[in-house]
Amino acid sequence: MSRVAKKPIALPKGVELNVQGGKISVKGPKGNLSVAKPDGIEIKVENGVATMSANDDSLIALSGTIRSLVSNMVQGVTQGFERKLELVGVGYRASMQGKDLNLSLGFSHPVVFQAPEGVTITTPSQTEILVQGADKQSVGQAAANIRAFRPPEPYKGKGVKYADEVIIRKEAKKA
Repeated sequence: MSRVAKKPIALPKGVELNVQGGKISVKGPKGNLSVAKPDGIEIKVENGVATMSANDDSLIALSGTIRSLVSNMVQGVTQGFERKLELVGVGYRASMQGKDLNLSLGFSHPVVFQAPEGVTITTPSQTEILVQGADKQSVGQAAANIRAFRPPEPYKGKGVKYADEVIIRKEAKKA
């Protein structure tokens, strides 16, 4: 049985955790995040430390999930999350036009991606994309949506890939 829910969450200075009704909200320097609180999960905040507990044995797994979500929210409002993407391929380019990401990925038309609310996208170079934000889920989803335009292919490795992604190459057919 997992013991994730029993691990306390340290709340750094400047971070407020509020539980009201069916909602858990975390407020910090980088923004506000909230998640629905399921029935049967108790959250106590004492001396800058939050602890989770389940009222019923069948809710232990759910309390661990809520603990992970709250921990990610605390990290998001203090440090934030980021995903780095790289463009591999001749002529593959990325540039920002206002809040929109303009991608040249070998198609006959440019691909335009609008950043979702709470996510900032920057292009340090023409072949790098940096997706940042306070919400881990929305940052990861935005990065996955950008990668989905042209996933890396296994023969030459061309496409949009995560910076830490390893592409296993295939050998081409031999005549």
